[in-house]
Amino acid sequence: MAYVPVPKDLTKVKTKVAFNLTKRQLVCFGGGALIGVPLFFLLRGPAGNSVAAMCMMLVMLPFFMLAMYEKHGQPLEKIVGNIIKVAVIRPKERPYKTNNFYAALERQEKLDKEVYDIVHGNQKPVSYTHLRAHETRHDLVCRLLLEKKKSTCRLYTSDAAQHTSSD
Repeated sequence: MAYVPVPKDLTKVKTKVAFNLTKRQLVCFGGGALIGVPLFFLLRGPAGNSVAAMCMMLVMLPFFMLAMYEKHGQPLEKIVGNIIKVAVIRPKERPYKTNNFYAALERQEKLDKEVYDIVHGNQKPVSYTHLRAHETRHDLVCRLLLEKKKSTCRLYTSDAAQHTSSD
């Protein structure tokens, strides 16, 4: 009776298409052959068989590497892409920055207390610009809605005054 070894991790099992090769390997080997074999026949006459064979192997080597090399489940192009990102694209030094939520809450509480003290007279009066500097996004929306409401109320009252004076 024949026994077949079954790997415990089935995610590493690849589907074989032909000649016990995957689709990726067949495409890469085919691309290497399409470029390497004609190059061999073109260089065989002027440079000799050994130089032509060496040039063919050098041209086909990247295709072979793309087909066969895999590290930690990543193919060669992803590994090279990651190396380029780390070495060239991303900055060499990355400053340590955090957005401390508790520090933001403490700053907001301090500002709210200052505004509360100003409004309830516990502190000396300040300018309107100073108050505007302490506005949060929520306060700004509320203030804009109130100003819009006041302007529409003024329009209605001025329209009503014109209608009563013309009658």
